[in-house]
Amino acid sequence: MLDLIWLGLLIVGMAVAAATGRVEQVTEAVMASAQLAVETVIGFLGVTSLWLGLMKIAEEAGLVAAVARGLQPLMRRIFPTIPPGDPALGAVVMSVSANLLGVGPAATPLGLKAMQELQRINPHKHAASDAMVTFLALTTSGVTLVPATVIAVRAAAGSANPAEIVGPTLLASTVATVTALAADRLLRPLAPVPPPPPGADTADAPHPGAVDGAAGASGPGGDAPRRCDASPAAPPPDPSGPGPA
Repeated sequence: MLDLIWLGLLIVGMAVAAATGRVEQVTEAVMASAQLAVETVIGFLGVTSLWLGLMKIAEEAGLVAAVARGLQPLMRRIFPTIPPGDPALGAVVMSVSANLLGVGPAATPLGLKAMQELQRINPHKHAASDAMVTFLALTTSGVTLVPATVIAVRAAAGSANPAEIVGPTLLASTVATVTALAADRLLRPLAPVPPPPPGADTADAPHPGAVDGAAGASGPGGDAPRRCDASPAAPPPDPSGPGPA
């Protein structure tokens, strides 16, 4: 759909340029913009490589793991539904730590791994669990100490002090994270788990007869438990067969 929108914009722009006699100006603007895009990407690539290299060194030195160990007590409170000691909590902590340090290439696979672990312990496989929703809100609005991408963009654009964005980014991402977690807690009661879709596997569901039998066995009055599956009745004797001896 997005491709069609861009195609429509290009066609409309060329049609308007042809109708107003400004095809030459449009061509010059396209060439100048293409040159500027290449120069920006080259500058962005250099600064990004520098920051990602520094973050990779920090990751190999154990900084991400150290931050993960420090965040684990807090993550236990944010994700109370994850069982203690489960690998899902470790995957969540590592992903949040990578986002915190701005290690984008490492944060993506760690986030996917965390979602897989959360789905493994999800009791309702057809819907997102509370922990999955909280994790999505936390990573989308996650606190960032080193916004490497923003710093790289500002440096490529010729900023005199590209790193001065660290303070405002930390403040804005902290407010966004607090707001996202608060909204997650407040809106959670308004979004109950939906029923499974039609055709879902219900092999683990108890048989209605078994429920009735259990109710009869434990009911008042000491009634005998009812059987779940009654045996078929014996067929009537054949009238044309031999009689009793």
